[in-house]
Amino acid sequence: MTITTLSSRQFNQDTSKAKKAAMAGPVFITDRGRPAHVLLTFDEYKKITGGHTKIADLLAMPGIEDMEFETPRLRDLAQPADFS
Repeated sequence: MTITTLSSRQFNQDTSKAKKAAMAGPVFITDRGRPAHVLLTFDEYKKITGGHTKIADLLAMPGIEDMEFETPRLRDLAQPADFS
């Protein structure tokens, strides 16, 4: 695992470099010389968090309001009782 450190300016100027570096390990992004953020691949993030995603987190994702979502129609599962 390789740890890469970039300043905020370097990160802003070459985001693709930071994304490539994140494939090899975490990327520390500094503000005024102090670590402020960490860039990880999504797979690494899932490993760290245990892969559990909360529904509230999914619904809070940016752009989620533009996602098409259709629920399948359920047939009536209740049936009338037969008292004969």
